[in-house]
Amino acid sequence: MKINVFTLFPEVFQPYLETSILKRAIQNQLVKVYLNNIRSWTLDKHHITDDQPYGGGGGMVMKPEPIFTAVERVLGDGYQYPIILLTPQGRLLNQSIAYELSKQRELALLCGRYEGVDERVRQHLVTDEISIGDYVLSGGELPALVVIDAIVRLLPGALGDPAGAEQDSHASGLLEHPHYTRPANFRGWEVPEVLSSGDHAKISRWRREQALLRTYQRRPELLKSANLTDEDQEFLDALEEDIPEADPITEEE
Repeated sequence: MKINVFTLFPEVFQPYLETSILKRAIQNQLVKVYLNNIRSWTLDKHHITDDQPYGGGGGMVMKPEPIFTAVERVLGDGYQYPIILLTPQGRLLNQSIAYELSKQRELALLCGRYEGVDERVRQHLVTDEISIGDYVLSGGELPALVVIDAIVRLLPGALGDPAGAEQDSHASGLLEHPHYTRPANFRGWEVPEVLSSGDHAKISRWRREQALLRTYQRRPELLKSANLTDEDQEFLDALEEDIPEADPITEEE
């Protein structure tokens, strides 16, 4: 896979790209990440990439000329793959979108800054817009790293465990089950006995039920679209029945 990043601050990316899973994926040539400094395509001696907004108002807006030039020169003619603008106004990143993007052979990530990019960049250059949450950051660099990380871990061979990504939270529509490791007893807190039983069927069912329980407690809305078996539904129905009803409030209270 090939990922081109267009940014005003390429130095933000390198430390993270040289760490852990991303580092190994790059070394094993599962992915190539190219960092392109938008300033390199400015024509003035000061390398200005922003200007005041038409109509007034605070902040500055990224100019269209260096962005268009950078993308067109790097990607060349006839490119067919996604050009994604990282912006709070984009569709909210989730695991399904990460899977969707991981199937691309190439993609480009455009990092906004200041008040954002000139609207003509949205209208005539980018093909998609992605947000990592309903909040505002100083630029698109951190969101771009989040997108890269979410995508690369889904590439075959990126993780030590081939099935590891399938067990992550949200991969199956549920939050992930709890994990334990040695020691078996830490400060009096015991690892659940089933996990050391050697009965893989029981362990698998325990993990599934714990994932259902955790999702039910923390993100119940996810259950509406999760792929549930009849056994899963029975477990959830039992949870509903076990919730005590609130005591009625009397006039004296």
